[in-house]
Order: sequence, then structure tokens, then C-alpha cells
Amino acid sequence: MSLAYDVGAEAPLASSTPRQRAWRRFKQRKLGYWSLIVFVVWFGISLLAVVWCNDKPLAVRYQGTWYFPMFHTYAETTFGGDFPTPADYSDPFIKDRITTNGNLAVYALNPHSYDTISYFAQAPNPAAPSRENWLGTDDRGRDVFARLVYGFQISVLFALVLTVIGTAVGILAGAIQGYFGGRLDITAQRLIEIWGALPELYLLIIFASVFEPSLLLLVVLLSLFGWMGLADYVRAEFYRNRAQDYVKAARAIGLSNAQIMWRHILPNSLTPVITFLPFRMSGAILALTSLDFLGLGVPTSTASLGELLAQGKANLDAWWISLSTFLVLVVTLMLLTFIGDALRAALDTRVSESARAGGGQ
Repeated sequence: MSLAYDVGAEAPLASSTPRQRAWRRFKQRKLGYWSLIVFVVWFGISLLAVVWCNDKPLAVRYQGTWYFPMFHTYAETTFGGDFPTPADYSDPFIKDRITTNGNLAVYALNPHSYDTISYFAQAPNPAAPSRENWLGTDDRGRDVFARLVYGFQISVLFALVLTVIGTAVGILAGAIQGYFGGRLDITAQRLIEIWGALPELYLLIIFASVFEPSLLLLVVLLSLFGWMGLADYVRAEFYRNRAQDYVKAARAIGLSNAQIMWRHILPNSLTPVITFLPFRMSGAILALTSLDFLGLGVPTSTASLGELLAQGKANLDAWWISLSTFLVLVVTLMLLTFIGDALRAALDTRVSESARAGGGQ
């Protein structure tokens, strides 16, 4: 009797890198994996909102000449109007001029932008969902669906910027504390405790009353406090890993502290950092939404989920405003939570192996 051993079956697993194995474990968490795909696709579609969610036509053929209103502003007189002001493509007169008598206008899928105000609507504002406005309009006549799309885009971009800044500062502060330790660590911890005790909300209220509200101001203010939680995790990882044998060997061959921290300790301390990212993003989205709801965030002219929630609160009979915004916010936070849980399971080999033995998620 002969025994056959399939070497090729073990080769892919043995030759795979730690990153490939972590990605394989992440894909086994179906809920988190598909949440990542949905979130990325959703965000990618929102980035292209200017193409499919805009009040300006993609292209116009008028009297044999092609015009591209999305990329260039044309006067009303260009299309047979009476005034040299920018053309309003929702005006029935302009719309009739560019779509009849052999002319052609290609409108976006949703012919409204986040700041489009229809002065020719038949129903009073806020108007209920209709064929013209899929999710109705707000109290100023702006399309709710368009403001949701652009609001989601701004929220995710804001969260990404805030997460990148907070992660970079948190890694730097935690790495220095955990690697050097001693008096430097104790002094830095006391300073961080004092800084963290500052009333963040009061500072936001003060700065919002002094400066004009903007995303840049919010990024700066929230970045001043958003790095401390991650710094504690990185500090603990560096403090634990600095005593490992590979760090002692790196010191023995003459590597500098910066090389040891960057090339050896940091790659082995990234598990809490990567796991922290989706939850940090969800926290940033909630922070922006809450501040906008309180009137301390971006200007009201900017599309914002918090501003829509405030409108829903002020117009309880317009149920479509608060309901649609609430669903977008809840689904977004759920997707990020599922992604974070899947990342935690993928980077923790003990959890991943037990989950795999039990059939996965």
C-alpha cells in the first residue's frame, strides 16, 4: 500500500505572506467582507455624484452646436433667452429651447444638485417624494436625495481626513512613549491627561462663534483631541514589543532607534491601529453629524446629514427628511462596525482559527 502526499495543497498556505493570510481570514468573515464592498462602492458612487446628480445637463446640442454646461457656464442668451445671466436649466423656457426643434439635452440621472432650488415647483416646500424629487424636498425646496448623496460624500471624506491625521499623530506619540519609556513616558502621560481634560465641546462653541464655520476648522479642532485614544494602544504595543529578542538583536547590530521603531516594532504593533480605523471613521461621522445638528458644524449651504436631521426635527410633518437621513446614517455606521469586527477577527489569529473551525461567520 502506498501513501500519496499532495505537496501542492500545502504550498499556497506555506508560501503566503502574513498580509495574504490576514486578507484570507478577513474574506472568511462574510458580513464584514461584503460590508467593505458595499461601503467602497457606495462611496465611489457618491464621488461621481457631480456626473449623475447635477442640475446642469451633461451635454446640449443647440442649433447644430454642442455645449457642455457641466464644464462651462453659458449665458441664457446662448439658448435664445433674454438675459445675459447664467442659464437656469430647470427653467421651463430654457428646457423647452434646448429640447425641441431638433435640439438635444442630456440631463443627469437625478437632475438636481445639493444646492438646487426649484423656483418652478408646483407643490409648497417641503414637498413630499415625487417623480421629480425622489425623496422630496427640504424646507427651502432643495432635493433631499441630492443632499443625502453629497452629505454622505462630505461625511466620509471628513472622516478619512480626520482618521489619517489622528492615526499619524497617535502612532507618533504612542511610539515615542512606549519605546523610550521612563521619565519621558510619565511626563507625556501627565500632559496628555491635562490636554484630554479640556472641554472639547466648549472650545468648539467658542471657535464657532469667533470664526466662520468650515470643514477645515472642524478638522483642526477635532484633530487636536482625536489622537489620544489610539496613542494609548500604540504605546502599550511598543512598550511590550521593545523587550522582544528581535529588538535586542537590532540594537546589537547597530541600528538606530528610528530604524528599530519604523522597520521592526511598528509592523508588529499595527493590529490595534488597523482595527481602530473603522471605528474611528464612524466616530468622526457621528461627530460631524452631531455638530451640524447643533449648528456648530459646516455652513447650512453645505450638504450635511446633521443639517438634514435638524430640518427633519423642525418639520415633523415632512417625515421623508428625517427618515431617509436616519437610514443613511444607520446603514453607514453599521457597515463600518461590521468592517471593524471583521478586521479584529482577521488580525487576531486565535479568534480567526476558532471561527474557521466553527464554520466562520
